[in-house]
Amino acid sequence: MKLYDCATAPSPRRVRIFAAEKGIEIEKVEIDLAAGEQFSPEFRVINPDCVVPVLELEDGSRITEVPAICQYLEEIYPQPALFGNTPEERANAIMWNTKVEQQGLLAMRDAFRNSAKGLKGHALTGPVAAEQIPQLAERGRQCVGTFFGRLEQQLSGNDFVAGAHFSIADITALVFADFTRWIKIDIPEDAANLRRWYAAVSSRPSASA
Repeated sequence: MKLYDCATAPSPRRVRIFAAEKGIEIEKVEIDLAAGEQFSPEFRVINPDCVVPVLELEDGSRITEVPAICQYLEEIYPQPALFGNTPEERANAIMWNTKVEQQGLLAMRDAFRNSAKGLKGHALTGPVAAEQIPQLAERGRQCVGTFFGRLEQQLSGNDFVAGAHFSIADITALVFADFTRWIKIDIPEDAANLRRWYAAVSSRPSASA
């Protein structure tokens, strides 16, 4: 397998952490997003959406989108189970992973991509040009704060985001929490449960993947 990656981007980091938790070694091909390498003709053949990560299999076929890549890795390397071991655990892991993506990462994307000077004309990922909208940046910042509160509530009765076990939802939430520093928003000081969880998951060896 081969992973088209970018060391500084949040999405491929989710795959790297997932693979590290399972002890999977994957060859990596670095794509320089800052230099616009994702828009090159060569990479457009690999992924017309012009984003990473992309997992290339031995037969040359490719999987894009983080949940799909992780689901594939879970199927071929089932342990440790990062989607859960029972139907209920799997449902909760997928549910909370989706919540983190929709309520956290998308809000963070709006806040960052609509305010970063280097992304003028590229407020959306992918090949289609999109101008920045300052109001979306502000709304994104507000939604990031709101979602921190949602995570604090969820973690008040759970060791991990989706329940009693570390899962893909924790990986996505960790990447979200680290990504918010790009817009100078930190975990609230009074979010004791969230801070307890963050200390635990960020100290796992996989977090540095």
